[in-house]
Amino acid sequence: MKRNLEHIEYQKDTEVLAKFAKALAHPTRVAILKHLEKQSCCFTGDLVEVFPLAQSTVSQHLKELKNAGLIQGELKPPKIKYCINQENWNTAKSLFSAFFS
Repeated sequence: MKRNLEHIEYQKDTEVLAKFAKALAHPTRVAILKHLEKQSCCFTGDLVEVFPLAQSTVSQHLKELKNAGLIQGELKPPKIKYCINQENWNTAKSLFSAFFS
């Protein structure tokens, strides 16, 4: 039974790691996360000013990061404020660290 539980935990961790890796597979998304780490939080429009991309492109990258759980958005009409999801960010760092060890 213990071996089965270890297998389930391994499978879960592997799936979560793959989800994070997929979200980080684009250089713009990596840059967005680096920017959010320095800024704490920011609005989509702020990112459009930082990156030479259309707002729709930035929004698509934010959507991918949000779907992976690496960031979270808070509606501040008419804008959305984005921040790193600290719990999932710490999980990602831990899983990547274990993977590369």
